[in-house]
Amino acid sequence: MNYLGISYDYQNKPLLDEGFIPFGVWARAYLDGADRPFRVALERENGRVSVFSSRLRGEEYREANLRYMERYVKFLLWSVGGWKVTICGCAETAEKLRDIYRVGGARDFDANFEFDIFERPFALVTCGEADFPKANEQARSIGGHLEGCRIGFDAGGSDRKVSAVIDGVSVYSEEVVWFPKQSTDLNYQYSGIVEAFKTAASKMPRVDAIGVSSAGTFVGNAPMVSSLFIKIPRSERELVKTVYDRAAKEIGDVPIVVANDGDVTALAGAMSLNSGAVMGIAMGTSEAAGYVTPDGKILGWFNELAFAPVDLQPDAPQDEWSTDFGVGCKYFSQDAVIRLAPRAGITLDPALSLADKLKAVQKLAEEGHTGAREIFVTIGAYLAHTLLLYSSFYDLRYLLVLGRVASGVGGDLLIAECNRILKAEYPALAEKITVMLPDEKARRVGQSIAAASLPEV
Repeated sequence: MNYLGISYDYQNKPLLDEGFIPFGVWARAYLDGADRPFRVALERENGRVSVFSSRLRGEEYREANLRYMERYVKFLLWSVGGWKVTICGCAETAEKLRDIYRVGGARDFDANFEFDIFERPFALVTCGEADFPKANEQARSIGGHLEGCRIGFDAGGSDRKVSAVIDGVSVYSEEVVWFPKQSTDLNYQYSGIVEAFKTAASKMPRVDAIGVSSAGTFVGNAPMVSSLFIKIPRSERELVKTVYDRAAKEIGDVPIVVANDGDVTALAGAMSLNSGAVMGIAMGTSEAAGYVTPDGKILGWFNELAFAPVDLQPDAPQDEWSTDFGVGCKYFSQDAVIRLAPRAGITLDPALSLADKLKAVQKLAEEGHTGAREIFVTIGAYLAHTLLLYSSFYDLRYLLVLGRVASGVGGDLLIAECNRILKAEYPALAEKITVMLPDEKARRVGQSIAAASLPEV
């Protein structure tokens, strides 16, 4: 197989998507002939800087060079994040990225997203070796605090869960359907959060702390960008940023810590496994990811792998929000199941909601429908080949797969195929990384209990 003049090969192609070009597989072949070094620094809040190194091929591979560097930087923007990207080396190719990653450019969404997070104009610059920034990672401990009476709240896009937790044991929990993505009135989300907090508080003698797991990207407790508030007018941005802190005040003067739901997923896994180097991927409405380092800390990275590149094929599916092609949310979410359904010979009622379309496919899989089962096998293949990419940026020992897509027989098929391909094609990864669904112990910890453990009292 050949893409942009680079010969690459992999076995075990996804059953329903044989044109899939895994970015990690292609990048491995590309780097075999690359000898021109470049470095990338990403600066985030409070002077945090992450530094990475890679290489380009010779000038005769101009198109492949631009494609590799652009996708490499794209991955870093969504795994690490930053308001400023500095590239040292391979200046001609690097300069071309400036026009791509600018407001009004091809990757306009990315530039605007980084501005929304850090509230500073996004910049991509080149420099010489003397001016290249030094790394300044500031990993911090997260969660694992279970003493006292705590509220754990998990704010999802289609339901919200809350637990009352006393000394690490859930004494009450409830799940309520809500529709925050559809509301233009912030009072809807705020009232739902406060109601959940008060319900949990009523089940305990007191409240010592509140921990929140929420969809979105955060600076401190502030949701800088979150699909939960996507329809709230921009004029109310300051109220959105304080929504969780204000809700906590309704309970009293108690500490509250808010974290991205992906990081809390990884924390729940780390707590149940009693180990670090854990990535959690929740396959639901989109792909949510989080990571806990080998020493049990978080890096403060975005881990927004829903928008990170996965597939390089020219006709890869387009993400409607970011407008990019071949990014994770189209491969590790209910969108992937629905997209693959016609290829599996399944016609879904267009009147059904996305969630109900997923349930319809899952029901067919449970009943033994060959095409439906092949959909989940295909997603398992996507995951196996993408782990080659993820493991280039994250030190992984465990990958915990959660979310509605991974429930039932579909999840079993997905995990089985992923592990089969890892053993057959990437034995070194198979030796190092355990890919698993949450076991009973992980389920007992749960997202809302892990969230409750976030604040230190």
